[in-house]
Amino acid sequence: MLSVTTDKPTAEFPTVDFWRSLRYFNLYRLALASFFVFLAGTFGSSLSLSPRNWTLFFVSSLIYAAVAAFSFVPLRLRWPRFTWQLAGQIGTDIVGLTVLSYASGGIQSSIGLLLLVSLAAAGLISRGKITLFFAALASIAALLEHAYAVLHDDADVALYVQVGLLCMSYFAVAWLAHTLAKYAVDSQLLAQRRGRDLVSLSEANRLVMRDMQDGVLVVDGEGMIMQMNARAERLLRKSIGPESSLSATFPILFGQYALWKQAGSASRDTLQLDVGLQARLRFVPIERDAANGAVIFLEDMQRVRAEAQQIKLAALGRLTANIAHEVRNPLSAISYATELLQEEPGDAKHQRLLQIVLDNTHRINQIVQDVMQLNRRDRAQPEVFELEAMLRTFVEEFDSAERFVPKAGNPLAGKLAVELTQPGVMVLAGMTGREVRFDRGHLRQVLWNLCRNALRYGRKLPGSLVLTMSAEDGRVMLAVQDDGPGISVEHQGKLFEPFFTTAPEGTGLGLYIAKELCEANGALLEYHTGEGQAGACFCITFGELHRDGEVHGHGG
Repeated sequence: MLSVTTDKPTAEFPTVDFWRSLRYFNLYRLALASFFVFLAGTFGSSLSLSPRNWTLFFVSSLIYAAVAAFSFVPLRLRWPRFTWQLAGQIGTDIVGLTVLSYASGGIQSSIGLLLLVSLAAAGLISRGKITLFFAALASIAALLEHAYAVLHDDADVALYVQVGLLCMSYFAVAWLAHTLAKYAVDSQLLAQRRGRDLVSLSEANRLVMRDMQDGVLVVDGEGMIMQMNARAERLLRKSIGPESSLSATFPILFGQYALWKQAGSASRDTLQLDVGLQARLRFVPIERDAANGAVIFLEDMQRVRAEAQQIKLAALGRLTANIAHEVRNPLSAISYATELLQEEPGDAKHQRLLQIVLDNTHRINQIVQDVMQLNRRDRAQPEVFELEAMLRTFVEEFDSAERFVPKAGNPLAGKLAVELTQPGVMVLAGMTGREVRFDRGHLRQVLWNLCRNALRYGRKLPGSLVLTMSAEDGRVMLAVQDDGPGISVEHQGKLFEPFFTTAPEGTGLGLYIAKELCEANGALLEYHTGEGQAGACFCITFGELHRDGEVHGHGG
């Protein structure tokens, strides 16, 4: 079977439509020939259509029908090639209809007009200028037929005018069919190009919507959701089915959409989607008319803040590089000179002043080190691991560093609980088998900071420090609770601001760095105040871990 390898079909490589058209044309030829056989066989010599030679008319009709029927065989085999088969069928029509026209009285029988149908079909099927060649052959056949009738059958010479008009009709129909066929070909090629463009545009639209960082919903004028990308499903935490209604699926969002259609603007720019998750709304009408629907954009505010944070961290990284060179080197010189001066004999007042200088140089150096830790956010390497196992290791490291001795007879297995003897007690309580996605080094640093703060402000008694692991809405949460005095209300709003501290020896960067590292790993660090609960509680809410291993959470 022949196939098309180019956009424009040719005679050597016709499309399936060409062969189908040729087959339908041959069906018409067979039906016409069968009709002539029926007329000749039914009415015989009394048929007014063939007063000149009934026998020739009948025999020609039979031969014409047989040839038309036989033509289906090469059509099925598609051999010889398309142009030869078309030429054979048109040539058969010219010969057959010319003979039938002569047998039925010549130009007066009007059978020659049937060649107009064949020429028109040839022009539409072949779609080439070969149609004019067929018109020329039909004209020659008509002239020869009438000339023979004039010479041998005493036909009227004046009928040459009608024969000439018929020949002109052949050329006119052939040219018109060729023009229409050319226009049809151009229209078909244009439609094919537009179809390919639409397919490409649809695929590009699908890829753009799939990879967009913002959620996108396409709704019609009735509020039916026509399209929705994966990011919108994650932000709204719900997927849609066929013929989903915005009012039934997302009623809050539908309220803003209805208000926008009515007033031209929503009542609020941001929409609270979940705890700690907000999206900025933007409505764009389809075809400049809100009645035809709209495209709803949901811009994740966490991502916007994360991008702003990245810009801030890039500037901070350049700053810390200069700090390391311009501040730490002079600090080292001051610290070294102060230590040398302390070795010389002097009174107590002199030694106290030198110690103040040394303590402050150490404090400034610690601030520089803490600021430089912010660069670690950009180098986060999250991995999926079991939180329980990581906490077991962290407890052992924390015990060793703080010189806690585990109480005998209290193994880790089973209830995930560790009691530590003097001077404090740490308890791990919660569920097992929970996995999170986080940079292990970052999580260890965050936990170290939170636990040291808890021990610093706690009462250092058994149960003063509690780590609790829980899960809610598919997210794992880890709480660090102490039994200290807690944090006053006026200070809670400044907890995570840089350089804010209530301790004279603190740098005010510990909690800020911890929050930045959590957000770099898609988690959220918050301060919780429980009813009837003493002390301070800091909770890490890890991002939701999907099957593809990607984390979708609160951070950037």
